[in-house]
Amino acid sequence: QVQLVESGGGLVQAGGSLRLSCAASGSTFSSYTLGWFRQAPGKEREFVAAISESGANTGYSDLVKGRFTISRDNAKNTVWLQMNSLKPEDTATFYCAARNGYLYYARGASYKYWGQGTQVTVSS
Repeated sequence: QVQLVESGGGLVQAGGSLRLSCAASGSTFSSYTLGWFRQAPGKEREFVAAISESGANTGYSDLVKGRFTISRDNAKNTVWLQMNSLKPEDTATFYCAARNGYLYYARGASYKYWGQGTQVTVSS
């Protein structure tokens, strides 16, 4: 089992940057694919980015590709989401999640462990 705690959310102006962190505790962090998802009010949860167990492979939603970067440090049990060129439509609660295996990494239902979320608000 793994526990996930997100941090780093906040209020930022359009065009600005934020770096989200997700600290893990519990089971072996390096054995999990890590993903970031987000959910805006009144909308369904959507995939943002994922990174494989070793960090060698990453995947992104087309909505954030080129603006967001996911990374991890297995020695620190932490995964990050660097968000640049933020837009008002990026406003959402962002969640960190963990699963076994990298295949079909964009499927939220395949993730077993979830954090409590961190709010990101982008003002225009």
